[in-house]
Amino acid sequence: MDAAATFRSAIADLEAGLDRQRQARPEVDFDSQPPPRKLAPYAAAIGATVHEPSGAGTRPAGAHDGDTEIGWGSFVLLYDPASQPGWAGPFRMIAYVRADLEPEIAADPLIGQVGWSWLTEALDARAAGYRQVSGTVTRVVTEGFGAKQDQPVATGFELRASWSPAEPDPARPAAPHGVPPDLAGHVTAWCDALCAASGLPPLPAGVSALRPPRPRRRS
Repeated sequence: MDAAATFRSAIADLEAGLDRQRQARPEVDFDSQPPPRKLAPYAAAIGATVHEPSGAGTRPAGAHDGDTEIGWGSFVLLYDPASQPGWAGPFRMIAYVRADLEPEIAADPLIGQVGWSWLTEALDARAAGYRQVSGTVTRVVTEGFGAKQDQPVATGFELRASWSPAEPDPARPAAPHGVPPDLAGHVTAWCDALCAASGLPPLPAGVSALRPPRPRRRS
């Protein structure tokens, strides 16, 4: 299988995972984004916006308060057949998660560790395997000055991470040559982390993610 065909197969696996997330997480809207051009010969990017669920309890698919956004994220899939230093293989994922937090929660010295665990626990539960994971968790404080001095102080959470999927198992005849197993699980793990940071409860699928505090709504 040539490089272009390998990447197309990987994208198909990724899109299958997104289709399942659209059904399972109606609060999240996904959209295609321009991929980075200089990080790898092949790349694809996905954006996501988390909306405040409409009411409590059960809700129909696609129901949310469209004007109340509570979380944002992006997911990038990179492919370089020659690999790159630090990648541990030809594929690399880059994930970004952002959400508002209440000031007292943002001040918790453990919020970084808790936030990072949202991603690693989701990867442990959802992905077939991953390597060389790295990233940062940042607490963001936004203050207004001048004409915006009356704007309330906003505190937020940002997670940036990258990792490589496990190499394909040669004994798996169904896996296309060169394509890691279950890329859908990796995009699902990113969605789990994004929803956890946004204050949504975990899906009942065996994920041992921590239930985060309810985030501050954007005005």
